[in-house]
Amino acid sequence: MTTIRRLTPTDAAAYRALMLRIYAEDPDTFTATVAEREPLPLAWWAARLDAAPEANERVFGAVVDGALAGVVGIRRQPRPKTRHKTTLFGMGVLREHRQQGVARALVEAVVAEAAAMPGVCVIQLTVAETNGPARRLYERCGFQTFGVEPLALHADGVFTGLVHMGREVADATR
Repeated sequence: MTTIRRLTPTDAAAYRALMLRIYAEDPDTFTATVAEREPLPLAWWAARLDAAPEANERVFGAVVDGALAGVVGIRRQPRPKTRHKTTLFGMGVLREHRQQGVARALVEAVVAEAAAMPGVCVIQLTVAETNGPARRLYERCGFQTFGVEPLALHADGVFTGLVHMGREVADATR
């Protein structure tokens, strides 16, 4: 059984381990790399897991059989003119837990979280142009492409575009 819950600073070690593993196994999926993130202190990871109800950044985890199997974050834009927007970030599921509904449950959790934030009416994300499975998941969850940034990522001599996607989570007039 999969449980989706908001992570707290006490989850920092598990969050760090999961993300470093995912960065290593799927290096073309993220803008961050193991080399960038591995040296960061545990306090950096814990800070991303601020448990305050008003925190602009929130990370959710999928727990399967007592262990963290996947994560996704949501970041609310802090500036007054953009506080109506959130950004989905850091979506990752361990390979052995894919094709089991874990990723969809994580996306649905952050969409619900965004919808519950006062004044928020949209959630956006970027996904590598080459990541077909993730793009299809986001489309099934109601996201639509609104642009492509060519040459957005560069690794090992190869450029990859980023697809910008978004969806409304609440009536923009509320």
